[in-house]
Amino acid sequence: MERTSCYNGCRALAMIKNATTGDVIATRITWCTTFLTRGLGLMFRPPLREDEAYIFDQGRESRSLTTIHMLFVFFPLAVIWLDASRHVVDRALAKPFYPYYAPSVPARYYLECHPHVLERVHVGDQLEF
Repeated sequence: MERTSCYNGCRALAMIKNATTGDVIATRITWCTTFLTRGLGLMFRPPLREDEAYIFDQGRESRSLTTIHMLFVFFPLAVIWLDASRHVVDRALAKPFYPYYAPSVPARYYLECHPHVLERVHVGDQLEF
């Protein structure tokens, strides 16, 4: 079933690709850029499909701005942190209701996607979106 609703501040993209390996990471993309969309994230939402991802853009590189929580998220997520040039700087398997995940170095973007993505994305990879 297609997701048709989105909080104000989201826009659809075509795909996320790992330029290092050539793998397509996701084809159902939602880009979250407002305070509301970044704050709500995937709370109270159904689990993500394997081809689905959310991109969060904080506007500048920071560890504190790209820290996430999993409160009221009822399923595990792959979280991929990227610097301003879209190189992967950290990644984690985020578990439901865990209070705190932060990148080891400053990041500008982070992706929340299906846990299987962790098998195809590694620190140092370049992503395109």
